[in-house]
Amino acid sequence: MLVFIVFLGLASCTEDIVIDIEEGEPMIGVEASFTDELKHHEAILSYTSEFYGKEEIKMVEGATVYVTDIEGNDTIYYYEDPEQKGHYFTELVAGRKNTMYRLCVEVPEPDGTVQRLFAESLMPDNVERIDSLVIKHFNGENDSLPSTFFLDTIEWLYPYFQSLPDPNITYMPMIFLNDSLLSDTLTQRMVIPVGGYAGYYINGPEMQAENKEIPIGFFLRKNLQKGDVVRADLYSISQDFLFYVYSLLISTGSNPMLGAPANVITNVQPAGEGVGWFFTASVVSAETVFEDKY
Repeated sequence: MLVFIVFLGLASCTEDIVIDIEEGEPMIGVEASFTDELKHHEAILSYTSEFYGKEEIKMVEGATVYVTDIEGNDTIYYYEDPEQKGHYFTELVAGRKNTMYRLCVEVPEPDGTVQRLFAESLMPDNVERIDSLVIKHFNGENDSLPSTFFLDTIEWLYPYFQSLPDPNITYMPMIFLNDSLLSDTLTQRMVIPVGGYAGYYINGPEMQAENKEIPIGFFLRKNLQKGDVVRADLYSISQDFLFYVYSLLISTGSNPMLGAPANVITNVQPAGEGVGWFFTASVVSAETVFEDKY
């Protein structure tokens, strides 16, 4: 009973702490991508809101959005989706690896002026193919720790491919289960710098001998059924975008005392007028069918 009384006493001493935040003028938030996939590429534009604001996020409508290669050979426009405010899509088009692209955003203002933003990104190189995908336990049967943590057996997804010699290449895998994307928000995605394993055959005999296999995703066993199709889209991204993802991760959450002591980085220019990121990526894909062997 004493412990219960002490707990109540401690709980009664808590109170909300409101930190006075200096608010600035709203900026335009950019979430846009352009890859070498033949698809409708998307740009999402919104206005920033106050730190404690509870109102619905205001989307940017009526903007002119396009991407061009720096050499000026191609200009591809994004067209606003009439069903989704602030969402802009291209026609079916594919970018080119090792090409610098510039995203341009032009937003008409009520006074008749136009606010212009831009961001640049070099589309990185990528491997030619993923030879295979394998679903198996981590490090053979030694997966007791993660299985205990998740209260279920964990099945890990391993790709096998010849990596490029460039140590600066970073991968962001997009994992699909029966055509459903498992991580649809940026803060849920894995990012994997190749680093010292550039030039290796990833997850091949040399890495296995060093006990250095690299999984790109995992599944709870209860969520897998025999015959399920697992697909991995391996996005090759720039190191700048990697740093953006890291800064976003450490700044995300509802507790302002645990966040980073600075704003999330951005490649949107001019400085102070926009936030977010425009990224390019080259993509290779592979899929496998889950076979229940256990």
